[in-house]
Amino acid sequence: MIEASGITPPEAEMLATPIQSDANPVYAFDARGVARRLRQPAVFAALDALRVGETMRLTNDVDPQRLLEQVGERYADRVAYHYVERGEDRVVIDFSRL
Repeated sequence: MIEASGITPPEAEMLATPIQSDANPVYAFDARGVARRLRQPAVFAALDALRVGETMRLTNDVDPQRLLEQVGERYADRVAYHYVERGEDRVVIDFSRL
């Protein structure tokens, strides 16, 4: 995403740079910095942008149970997920495009 100033915001830069560089990259998505009302649409947009074999690592401050249900409904067998970390204040989930 390029703003009117022509400068890419740091959030977009973070999504564009894989945290793991190989044939199946993992892209970081830290939802803790996104307004709660915008999180679900932002996660869906990021999942829609994933190519087969790519993974998005979502970091959140709560366990997004409803979001996981919606991912299952919306993507069925095209996206798989698993917990990487499940703490009280931090939850990390990998979503992989199949």
